Amino acid sequence: MVNSEEDWEQLWPSLQKELSVYPVLGLDCEWVSVKGKTSAVSLLQMASYSGLCVLVRLQLFRASQQDIPLSLKEVLRDPHVLKVGVGCYEDGKRLTRDYGLALGCTVDLRYLALRQRKVVLNNGMSLKSLAANLLNVSLDKSLELRCSNWEADQLTQEQMTYAARDAQVSIALFFYLLGLHSDTTPSPDSRSGYTQLANRCQGLVDTPFRERGGGEGEDGGKNLDGERRRKSRKLQQSTTESPETGDQEVPDPRRNKRKPLGVGYSARKSPLYDNCFLHAPDGQPLCTCDKKKAQWYLDKGIGVLQSDEPFIVRLLFEPSGRPESQQDYYLTAKENLCVVCGKNDSYIRKNIVPHEYRRHFPTEMKDHNSHDILLLCTSCHAASNVHDGFLKQQLADEHGAPQGCEEGVHLLEDSDRRRVRSAARALLTVGDGLPGARRDELQKIIRCFFNDTDVELTPETLQRAASLETRIFNESYVPHGLKVVQATAEQGLKGLMELEGRWRQHFLSTMTPRYLPPLWSVSHNHNKFLRKYGEHLPVQLN
Repeated sequence: MVNSEEDWEQLWPSLQKELSVYPVLGLDCEWVSVKGKTSAVSLLQMASYSGLCVLVRLQLFRASQQDIPLSLKEVLRDPHVLKVGVGCYEDGKRLTRDYGLALGCTVDLRYLALRQRKVVLNNGMSLKSLAANLLNVSLDKSLELRCSNWEADQLTQEQMTYAARDAQVSIALFFYLLGLHSDTTPSPDSRSGYTQLANRCQGLVDTPFRERGGGEGEDGGKNLDGERRRKSRKLQQSTTESPETGDQEVPDPRRNKRKPLGVGYSARKSPLYDNCFLHAPDGQPLCTCDKKKAQWYLDKGIGVLQSDEPFIVRLLFEPSGRPESQQDYYLTAKENLCVVCGKNDSYIRKNIVPHEYRRHFPTEMKDHNSHDILLLCTSCHAASNVHDGFLKQQLADEHGAPQGCEEGVHLLEDSDRRRVRSAARALLTVGDGLPGARRDELQKIIRCFFNDTDVELTPETLQRAASLETRIFNESYVPHGLKVVQATAEQGLKGLMELEGRWRQHFLSTMTPRYLPPLWSVSHNHNKFLRKYGEHLPVQLN
């Protein structure tokens, strides 16, 4: 049981040793909901190949304002450690949404079972069904235990056993479905590492489970559908405010319009960095660029090809600027991989300083600034966006720049015009079918709007009223990003550099990237700006 960072640090070496043998974890989560409102994940369960299970009480970390240990964050997002379970992809989205934790390299056991032809859909695809059918193991899934309070100060032995069994059975199913034996320690040359395991799961990594037909739904039957609702009603009659477990139950996305984090992200289909080089006429390296840009100089006849590998173009004109040093960020070759976890087969661009702020910066701080665009995999990108939301709220509070309230809305809804429009539509739709008093009341609303109590309400007049635009321009509207930038720009260039540096440091602190490009820096270009413009230079915002 992990209740604190100290607990985790004591257990981590044992878990790390197990992962060096078989880099795979059985994973599960528990959470509670009261009156249908789901709380954050309370408990994270991770089991290794030997059956060692670590139960992390995430809710206690949040309640005591403890930082989640770095090594825990890293093993969850590690692209070379498989996480297996029923609904583990959806669990990852919950962890991202609740704690900003990126969960990568997940494999849903239901896909493996179907691929190995071990089950058919109508035989049941829940963890309980798979355990019974394949392992002859019976899991206690009683509603009273599942609906127990996972946020209690002390978990009972029954709760801990229940939670651990789900993760342990998950990894046992994984080994069974792959035909491996977890009780046999492999020899060093047996290729038991990530590559061997991942090859057997090809095409299934980080893929949400999609079931054909009605069946048990995406959560493998854990929603219990009508049976659970009936039992829940009985339980609520006997115990008021009884917390209802979430276990691994994620609402079927076909019934839930809200997309999970990370779903719908469009990953790049080509590398971002081609690592081509531009040189000055005298041969001094100027910067790296993509192949398309380098080829443009050749096509225009203003550059000549110096080398094919690496691709180097020497310019035939004097550039507008040169690097102040050969130790310059823009001269370094960059890898096409996620700078956080190292995943290199799927990534998208991340604006370290969000566009809603950067777009209002002066031109000098926007031009040629690819330094603050980095590559992240979809999972890390989603986690980073969650953390960004916290800093945005801090900035909103500090500078009186609210997000999502009336002051922060471009268009407002005019209630009077909306009432007139509704009245006209009612008269056009039902008209004579309305009671006389109600019809007179609606007609009066429309006449008052047109400032003529005697106006004849012809079909054309009613149609005009029914087509009213009810949204009006909010004259006090100032976008959140602009308001924050305006406030920081009152301190001149120094204030904007502090805002820029704050976002960069925020990314480092929350995501702890391990694969940043060489020379990437929180204070990138700041000394250059100070020398050129001075820290108190009045700023002209865009």
